[in-house]
Amino acid sequence: MAQGNRTQGKIALVTGASRGIGRAIALGLAERGFDLALNDIARQAGALTETAGEARAQGVRVVELHADVSAKDEVQAMVDRAVAELGTIHALVNNAGILIAATVESCPETAWDQVMDVNAKGTFLVTQAVLPLMKAQGYGRICNIASIGGKHGAPEQAHYSASKAAVMGFTRVLAQEVGPLGITANCVCPGIILTDMGRVNLDDPAIRDGWKAKTAMARIGAPEDVAGPVAFFCSDDSAFVTGQTLNVDGGIVLS
Repeated sequence: MAQGNRTQGKIALVTGASRGIGRAIALGLAERGFDLALNDIARQAGALTETAGEARAQGVRVVELHADVSAKDEVQAMVDRAVAELGTIHALVNNAGILIAATVESCPETAWDQVMDVNAKGTFLVTQAVLPLMKAQGYGRICNIASIGGKHGAPEQAHYSASKAAVMGFTRVLAQEVGPLGITANCVCPGIILTDMGRVNLDDPAIRDGWKAKTAMARIGAPEDVAGPVAFFCSDDSAFVTGQTLNVDGGIVLS
């Protein structure tokens, strides 16, 4: 595969890689020749091992890293181990995220803090830990996973939407700061994707059909639909693309 040849020997760190979009991203990068540092929290160890095994079957090196991305010490230990086992990090995909449905009126402060800590602060902390590596080598690709919810919002998702809007703003500033260092920073905004987390919008057939009707392509997205655009931002095909936010939503924003 031509694209695989261009990424052969590159090393990517993917957070939240055990299931859903993170798993698809990890396997998509493995298919393109990336060696992988795959992260998730400890209670997802079994699922992460399954993802790692599928990635290794593509012939790439894989290290499994258990860490809470909202905890600075755990993040630094994760990055240090990735470097010790794989050598460096060329590409970072900040995918780890959570969703806790609650209205603004009913949302506990703890739920607000938890969502913001994982989705927004986690993106910041992992990026901050990886940047010295990328700066030293004069090369880096950072792709942050936000959501169309960060642009348009949805009932019972104020804290989630706020966290994803924060990720988009963070990406734009980051791109300006690191561009002169040979590092790009971009953002992907998935639409309605069939994942365990996404099922909060899809379990009810009427709701699922309603989303399909609002989508130009008349279907619900699959995690693999997100993996290709992320791989583009992690590759040299996007060498002159930075500070961008790409909707991967089947055209739902058109409605």
